[in-house]
Amino acid sequence: MTNFPGVHIQELPSPVHPITGVPTSIAAFAGWAAQGPTNRAVLVASFADFERQFGGFDANSYLGYAVSQFFENGGQQTYIVRIVGEGSGTAVSAAVGGSLKLWASSVGEWGNQLQVIVTVQPTDHTRFNLLVQLAGTPVESFANLSVNVTDAQYVVNIIDSESKYVTFIDPASDAAPTPPPMPSSTVTAAVFSGGANGAVLNPGDGNFEAALGVSQALASTPLTATSTGLQLLNGVSLFNLLCIPGETDAETIGKLQQYCFEKRALFLADCPQAAATASLTAKGALATTGGTLTPLTGPHPENAAYYYPWVQAPDPLSANRPKLFPPCGFVAGIYASTDTSRGVWKAPAGMEAILSGAVGLQFDVTDAENGALNALGINCLRQFKASGSVVWGARTLQGADQSGSQWKYVPVKRLALFLETSLYNGTKWIVFQPNGEALWAQIRLNVGAFLQGLFVQGAFQGATPQQAYFVKCDAENNPQASLAQGIVNIVVGFAPLYPAEFVITQIQQFAGQ
Repeated sequence: MTNFPGVHIQELPSPVHPITGVPTSIAAFAGWAAQGPTNRAVLVASFADFERQFGGFDANSYLGYAVSQFFENGGQQTYIVRIVGEGSGTAVSAAVGGSLKLWASSVGEWGNQLQVIVTVQPTDHTRFNLLVQLAGTPVESFANLSVNVTDAQYVVNIIDSESKYVTFIDPASDAAPTPPPMPSSTVTAAVFSGGANGAVLNPGDGNFEAALGVSQALASTPLTATSTGLQLLNGVSLFNLLCIPGETDAETIGKLQQYCFEKRALFLADCPQAAATASLTAKGALATTGGTLTPLTGPHPENAAYYYPWVQAPDPLSANRPKLFPPCGFVAGIYASTDTSRGVWKAPAGMEAILSGAVGLQFDVTDAENGALNALGINCLRQFKASGSVVWGARTLQGADQSGSQWKYVPVKRLALFLETSLYNGTKWIVFQPNGEALWAQIRLNVGAFLQGLFVQGAFQGATPQQAYFVKCDAENNPQASLAQGIVNIVVGFAPLYPAEFVITQIQQFAGQ
C-alpha cells in the first residue's frame, strides 16, 4: 500500500519462460553382456563405470568394445541395455552368518565369484557389518546394520538400495523379502553359487533379435518388473543416438528406424561385414536376411545413418592384435565430440572427425567409389595419410540423390530433432493457460528468444534473424474453431545450414606485372 510520497518498488513475475536446449548426444547401446542389470537401462558416464557394472570387454560380444570406442572418441553419457539368453541364472548364497540369504544383483556366472562376510559387533550384538568381495577383492562394505525393520540401518533397505552386487530380492519371486533373523555372533562367510550365463546371443542369430524385442518396445506398453530388451528404454527420459553393435538384420533395422522416429532419435546402422564396395554401389545400402545380403528398406530412413566399412582396432583381449569392429561405437563418439565442440548443426564428419583408437579400415575406399556410395546415402569411412581414419559422409538413409529428401543430411535432421525435443519440453507451461492474444505473445517471445540464442551461435542460415527463423502464433493460425477445441497452434520455421560436401575451386591465369 502506497500511502506516502516517494519511490515505491514492486517485484512482478516475468512473462519469460526460458526454453533450455536438451542434450544432443546421449547414446543408448544394447547387446549381450556377462553381467549387469537386466531389468532397467543403466546410465554410465565412463568405460570404467561400464566395467564395474557390466564386466568390460568380452570376446563373445561387441558391446563392451563399442562402448569403449564411444567414450574414447568423445562420448560422455550412454544408457546400456543388457540382453541375456535362455539358461541364464542368478547366483545365491548359503545362509550368511547363519541366517542372511542373499542373491547376486543380476544373472550370470560372475555371481559365483561373490563372497559375503558378516561380522557381529562385539560391543553391540544387535548390530553387524557386511563386507562384499568379488573374486577375493573387497568391493562394498556396510556398517552398523540391523535386522529391526524400523531401524534406519535396516539391513534389507540398505543392501537393496545401495549395493550394486547383492540383494535380498529373490529374482524368481515378486514377494517382498521377509525380515531376516540376527546373524550369529561369530565371523562367518558365504560363497555364492548357481550363477549361469546361459546362451550367448549375437546379432543375426534370431535369438538376439527376439530378446531385443523391438516390436514390444514399439508397442510402448508400460514398464513392468519383467520388461526386457529395448522396452527398457521406454523408461528413459531422453536418448539421441541408438547403437546395436553388429546388428545387420534387415527386418530389425527397419523396426529400429521406426522406433527412433517415435523417440526423436537417430539409429547408427552398421553395414554387414560381408558387404563390399561393388555390391553396395550396385544395390545401395545392404542388410542381411537369413545370412544373405539384401537391400535395406523400412519406414523413416531419415532417422537412420549408415556407415561403411568396418574398423580395424587393437583387441585388448588378444594382446592388442588388430580386429574388425562395427563402426557405430566410433561414430557415436564422433557425434558427441562434434556436438560439444561445434554444435548439433555441424556435420559429424570431415578431417577433424578422426576415429580415435582405429589402426585401419576393412577396405580402402577410393574417391570414385566414395562418390558413388555417397550418392546412395552411404557414409564412408576413409583412410587419409595426413589424418588417419576419418568419417567422410554425413547423409541419412534417406540421403540418396534420387530421393530428393529435405532430410538428406544428418546435421539437418538432428537439428530438427533437437528443436522438436527442446520445444516439447520447454512449452509445457502453456497447457491450461487462457488461450488468447496475451498467451500467443508470450509464446512468440519465449520461442523467439530460444531460436535467437541458436542464431547467435551460428545454427541457422541467414544474415538476420528474419532470414534465419520465424515463430508464428497469432489469430491467423489460431482461428475460433481451434480455440473452441482448446488447441493453440505454433508454427516454427528455420533455415538449416547444409554441409559443404563438394568444394569447387576455380583457377585461371591472368596477365600480371
